[in-house]
Amino acid sequence: MLTPIQAVAAIAVMAVVTFLTRALPFLLFDRGDHPPKLVLYLGRVLPPAIIAMLIIYCLKGPLLALRDGFPHLLALQTAGEWLPAFLSVLVVALLHLWKRNTLLSIFGGTVLYMVLIQAVFP
Repeated sequence: MLTPIQAVAAIAVMAVVTFLTRALPFLLFDRGDHPPKLVLYLGRVLPPAIIAMLIIYCLKGPLLALRDGFPHLLALQTAGEWLPAFLSVLVVALLHLWKRNTLLSIFGGTVLYMVLIQAVFP
C-alpha cells in the first residue's frame, strides 16, 4: 500500500509523462504546413505492419508451434483447436470488406471467437 506522499508522487509522475507524450510532437516539429517526411512515412507504413504483427500473434497459438526455434504447422487433431480462430479471422475480413468499419470488424470477430470457444468448442 502506498503512503499518501507516494501516491501523490506517482500521480504527479504519470501526469507529467502523459503531458509530455501529448506535447512532445508539437515541441519537436515546426508548425509548418507539412509534417516531416519521416512522420508521413511512419504514418503510412506502421498501421499495416502492426496489424500484420497482431494477426501473427493471435494465430500463432492455434496454428503454429515452435520446434528448434522455428515455427512449424501443427498436426491439428481437432477442429476445436483451429476452427474458432480461422472463422473469426474470416468474419473480421468479410465484415471489413463489407462495411469498411474497423470497430465493427474487430468487435464482430471478437464476439464470434468468444462464442465459439465458450459455447461451441469448450
